[in-house]
Amino acid sequence: MDRQWTRSPDAKQRAGGGPPIEMQISLSLALPRDEHTIPVSRHIVHHALDEVGASPDCIDDIALAQTEACTNVVKHSGPGDQYEVRVDIDNEKCVIRVVDTGRGFDSQSLGDGRDTDDAAERGRGIQLMRALVDEVKFVSKPEAGTIVHLEKALSFTPESVVQRLQSRTPARLTERATGGPISLPGDGSAD
Repeated sequence: MDRQWTRSPDAKQRAGGGPPIEMQISLSLALPRDEHTIPVSRHIVHHALDEVGASPDCIDDIALAQTEACTNVVKHSGPGDQYEVRVDIDNEKCVIRVVDTGRGFDSQSLGDGRDTDDAAERGRGIQLMRALVDEVKFVSKPEAGTIVHLEKALSFTPESVVQRLQSRTPARLTERATGGPISLPGDGSAD
């Protein structure tokens, strides 16, 4: 079966005009700092992206970057710390924030990630995240924790819920909800 992947069209370019039909999914997971929680969060995000019809390559990139961010939290935050995975998915992008309440680190010491020696293990996960998603940011405060911010533009399968919603006009949605077209007084359709 031959498939084509399409990027979600801009609201101004979608057929039918009218205001865009938005989709917003927000998830927040509070997890103990334990390596067994990493696949739990990965599977939840993977399935949410799959359900809205994100392309498999896009899902895989996000899942791997998220796994790397969560692994860093589990490895490097203090003992007994909890961490949180916050996910926002909309018609255009997926934003993931991995938040730990550990001791934090000097995120400025990471530089841009390009100077890391390929033979060194330290920093490879950060390079991987930067290669897989469009934006990686670190906000870290010593003794207050770290936020790893991952952002990636989404591409969707042609049969995705996003593509189906964007192909509908508000009038079609109204007809479906009411069982027929709506006629307004004075528009000539109600006689």
